[in-house]
Amino acid sequence: MESSNRAESYEPARGAAAGEVVEAAHFSAIRSVRTEAEALVTLARALDHELKAGFGAAVAAIHDIPGRVIVSGIGKSGHIGRKIASTLASTGTPASFIHPSEASHGDLGMITSQDIVIALSWSGETTELGDLISFAKRFAVTLIGMTANPGSTLGQAADILLPLPLVKEACPHNLAPTSSSVIQLALGDALAVALLERRGFSASDFKVFHPGGKLAARLKTVAQLMHAGEEMPLVPRGIRVSEALIAVMGKRFGCAGIVDEGGRLVGMITDGDVRRHMSRGDGHSDLLARRVEEVMTPAPITTTPGTFASAALELMNRSQITALFAVERGRPVGILHIHDILRAGVV
Repeated sequence: MESSNRAESYEPARGAAAGEVVEAAHFSAIRSVRTEAEALVTLARALDHELKAGFGAAVAAIHDIPGRVIVSGIGKSGHIGRKIASTLASTGTPASFIHPSEASHGDLGMITSQDIVIALSWSGETTELGDLISFAKRFAVTLIGMTANPGSTLGQAADILLPLPLVKEACPHNLAPTSSSVIQLALGDALAVALLERRGFSASDFKVFHPGGKLAARLKTVAQLMHAGEEMPLVPRGIRVSEALIAVMGKRFGCAGIVDEGGRLVGMITDGDVRRHMSRGDGHSDLLARRVEEVMTPAPITTTPGTFASAALELMNRSQITALFAVERGRPVGILHIHDILRAGVV
């Protein structure tokens, strides 16, 4: 903590050298991050004590409502509220943000008795939230209050109270909302994650709400990228290596799958397998005349069509291979090359 104390008192003189300015900035950054980290630890302790009952009640209430979660707040609390609403919506809990001033000018009509309201205010006395609180009480809309002041107007009006612990702001004057905003955001994330887990919201469900961008690429499955049918390089067990190599070279995957009489994948041969045998001194003509079973890799590493492409990429990297067959009940239904994954943007 010495660096934190030093940073608080470090004030480079006007015209100070660039190195001194950098050092002062460094200490300020460390102090700020440490202060906010301590605030998160304080929040975690509160979730074990004064926040525990309210948090559980909030999760249960939100989970059971037939409508939406309406999140509201102003200033920094409003910015955090928008993020909380967005996170809830993207993880399976329908949610919207309503600006409290706009609510007072008609947007209260967006709220129904089937909804639930989460109002954020550090002081609990935000004037602009007054009409929203009154509306919730008048029409029996469940109100969740997130405030550091349980005795405030919001704290007293809330049906479910989420009492935020008092924390020191990272601002050296203890004024600018910094640590307080961090714990509001963290508590909102905690609500979203708890609801996600309670609903059994899966990665596949997540994909429905994230169809674009890098995240969508990571959520693609092997089935969406693999080559199936005639594109698969497959040869029957018992053929010669020379015949198998025709399939290896003709299908551009650098390998061929070996199937038995029932169509089950029993092995794989790659151009690397052939090179390794030749490097051991096997004659070229002798090698090509061998049965493919003598050269193939038996029981090759495989995946399934429903596996995420990102998981298939991790398997390829770990196994140091560039292609995988996707199998169902032991039979190959597709082949995936590492280039297919990279082209899709899965990294």
